Amino acid sequence: QSWSRGMSYCLHSESHLDTGPIYVRENGKLHVVNQGAGGIQDVTPKTRPFRLFSRSFSVELCMNREDDRARRQRTDHFIFTYTKEGNLRYSAKSLFSLVLGYISDNVDHIDSLIGFPEQIAEKLFSAAEARQKFTEPVTGLRALQKFTEAYGSLVLCSLCLRNRCLVISEKLEEIKSFRELTCLDLSCCKLGDEHELLEHLTKEALSSIKQLLLKDNSLSDAGLRRMTAPVRVLKKGLENLLVLDLSCNPKITDVGIGYLLSFKKLNCLDISGTGLKDVDAVIKRIQMQIGLVHSKVPLKEFDHSNCKTEGWAEQTVLQWEQAVMEAIKPQDNLRSRTAALRFYGKTCRIEEVVKCTVVEAETKASGNLQFYKEKVQNSHLPLKKEVAGSHELKNNRKRALAEQERERTSKQKHLCLTVEDWDLLNTY
Repeated sequence: QSWSRGMSYCLHSESHLDTGPIYVRENGKLHVVNQGAGGIQDVTPKTRPFRLFSRSFSVELCMNREDDRARRQRTDHFIFTYTKEGNLRYSAKSLFSLVLGYISDNVDHIDSLIGFPEQIAEKLFSAAEARQKFTEPVTGLRALQKFTEAYGSLVLCSLCLRNRCLVISEKLEEIKSFRELTCLDLSCCKLGDEHELLEHLTKEALSSIKQLLLKDNSLSDAGLRRMTAPVRVLKKGLENLLVLDLSCNPKITDVGIGYLLSFKKLNCLDISGTGLKDVDAVIKRIQMQIGLVHSKVPLKEFDHSNCKTEGWAEQTVLQWEQAVMEAIKPQDNLRSRTAALRFYGKTCRIEEVVKCTVVEAETKASGNLQFYKEKVQNSHLPLKKEVAGSHELKNNRKRALAEQERERTSKQKHLCLTVEDWDLLNTY
């Protein structure tokens, strides 16, 4: 009590100092000194809730402000629609669509798709294609190779690159990754004999090609010799070729036509606009050795209307073409320069691409050299058992003689190979 009286006396004597409430702990209890009453009250202090941040403080994640991709992924989890009343309504996407989107964003990290269901793979390819994953320089090629290795012709069965030499130069490795193509149109691309894509045509991956259009590609006899070497010697390469267009290649002569005689399965051939010297002799040679007849009217197989890009990667090829066109698109600052050149009567440096229409007009003026195979109607008549047995004996004898002749001719062919042919074989 004496201690409390002294404390209160000090407070009264120094009332001009505002020290605030004073707490005293005694016998394990907390007491507060009441300045007005001059005594000590047993009260428990009212503790305020502890606030770490002020009321105006707000937290915002860095990825919401800087990383737009993270924001897009967060909104991709929902489907936003509007009701009849005009209210915004959203619903969560299915787990399958979420997983499909995640895999398509990281499609270049897939190890292999061999044995994966085709229906799911097609949806995965479409999702990656919508995100333009196959247009990226390095990752796009790696992702496309995974699909072509597993599904082959489903990714692309027909490819039309008519007058698209820029797409070939920019996406050559991607084009070489396609497998099991049945139709390939490379018309008006000016590739030449030494192009890498023409060498790729003789590979096993493109042995399934049945229709090949090489119109106006600056080919010569050397290019045909190189392209037909695997078929002539190794019986590989373009052995399943049915339709071949070599028109508008004036460097191809009678010697180059001789290399085409190794395509025994050809049904249609176009050599219009080539540099033939003796046309009548070439027509007879083609008819005798391949069985193709000269057509007096243009064939529909060479009007380039049937060859289209078909498969999963159809939109991918269009994306490549759009990217190339945007890259070569003239800039705005160059338009004034071209206008000034036209005003002063000077020619512009940027020249238009020569279309195939001019070449087609030249071939029509020079003449039509298209060939086709006539359809032979076989009449099967009923035969008696005796006659059938005699025919079987004769056929067996003919087969034996034919096999002997084939062995002789094959030995002669191997012996008659030139040095140039052996050099070509060593390159494969």
